[in-house]
Amino acid sequence: MRLSELIDGIYTRPLPGAYKDFDVLNLSCDSREEQKDGLFVALGGTKFNGEDFIKDAIAQGAKIIVKQSSSMGLKPLSIPDQVCVLDVDDSKYFLHCIGQRFYGNPSDKIKSVGVTGTNGKTTITYLIESIIHATAKRCGVIGTVNYRIGDKILPSKNTTPGFLDNQRYLAQLVSLGVDYCVMEASSHALDQGRLEGIHFNSGIFTNLTQDHLDYHKDMESYFRAKSLLFKNLSSTAVAIINVDDQYGKLLCPLTNSKIVTYAIDRPADVHAQNIIYHLSGSRFEIVFAQGQIKIHTRFIGKHNIYNILAAFAWGLSQNVNPERIRQGIENLIHVPGRLESVDNDKGIFIFIDYAHTEDGLVNVLKALRAVSSEKIILVFGCGGDRDHTKRPKMGRAACTLADYSIVTTDNSRSEDPQAIIDEVVVGFTENNYETCVDRKEAINRALKLAQEDQIVLIAGKGHEDYQVFKDRTIAFNEREIVKELLGELP
Repeated sequence: MRLSELIDGIYTRPLPGAYKDFDVLNLSCDSREEQKDGLFVALGGTKFNGEDFIKDAIAQGAKIIVKQSSSMGLKPLSIPDQVCVLDVDDSKYFLHCIGQRFYGNPSDKIKSVGVTGTNGKTTITYLIESIIHATAKRCGVIGTVNYRIGDKILPSKNTTPGFLDNQRYLAQLVSLGVDYCVMEASSHALDQGRLEGIHFNSGIFTNLTQDHLDYHKDMESYFRAKSLLFKNLSSTAVAIINVDDQYGKLLCPLTNSKIVTYAIDRPADVHAQNIIYHLSGSRFEIVFAQGQIKIHTRFIGKHNIYNILAAFAWGLSQNVNPERIRQGIENLIHVPGRLESVDNDKGIFIFIDYAHTEDGLVNVLKALRAVSSEKIILVFGCGGDRDHTKRPKMGRAACTLADYSIVTTDNSRSEDPQAIIDEVVVGFTENNYETCVDRKEAINRALKLAQEDQIVLIAGKGHEDYQVFKDRTIAFNEREIVKELLGELP
């Protein structure tokens, strides 16, 4: 796109004549990306300032540099003569304006679905994807496990990518003729404006429980961030809201969109009844305005019934035939790292789950308690550089709901793993636990302790195939590790 067209009406200062017809081939705010004949926007940040990376962007081929004119106290920039510099009042606002234009306003050409809440986002995106496929339509997914763009599966750097990546991915989906893009909307992304410029066709709210208070400081700020998705929905969009959750009820009056509610414990537009749980899955009925339908799913636990209700309610809001919705739900066998079972010949039930909050751990343990009276051995830890206050709470949940726990390391990041473990065990009021810093050895210990028909739950990392320490990141695929350790058992 010609530079003059890209910035028309956005950049009002005189543009050097030699650059009016310059063809911008790349747009970026990350100096590590391809910059050949590109425009690089230097953004401010909490840890880094984009202006510190202008030299790197030029070395990568950037020909247009955009920086904030109000920047003070920074080192003078030495810019080559063949590079054009544009000073703007607000570099983030400038990027958001030209980003949508550069990629052709893609969210106007695809139906985007935003899923937010503390727990359940990933499972719901997989359910909706399966429902869309059951209708013979195409779907892209951007979330915690990975980004699925057409036939490409890209590694997930964040639950929700940055603003420019979102525009780029949406544009790629549009070019492929994809009908829907289902996105996990994290509270960080909403608060930081990463989802600006996306006109969501629908938004889904799961629940709100304590998490990310290292960033948001309190639950009110956390809720405000989540509510942005729904405050920005248009009157033609639809909000799917869990009204069994207290924050879901607070959310309803904050949106101008059509609202479809779902619940288990109270009346709602879509609700579940006659629920039967088993280790092999769940059976229940979904009741809605047009009637009711029976569901048989491999998923277990009340939290997964909520996830299915959310996906079903979304399908109805898109005028999908209820039988097609049921088909899509039942076609989904598992979600990576979400109560994912590991088959074995030892006669024990092994599950890997991403639960890394108190509420997440409670949900999974209660789900297993509801389907088995056998002993539950839990392996879990807490992440470093995250909310410290949830650590003893997770310890208390483990003490109460698991028969025996092995407290170990998660992604300790810059913190000392043993120090994190010490904060977790404060929540234990009974001597039904042990500690083991080495996570692989903790898993090995649990497998050796388990007897036939007993349950081993490995919580915290789920789909992740790595472990992050202060000075390194190592490969750590728990499914493969479990199979390796099982092979060493008698």
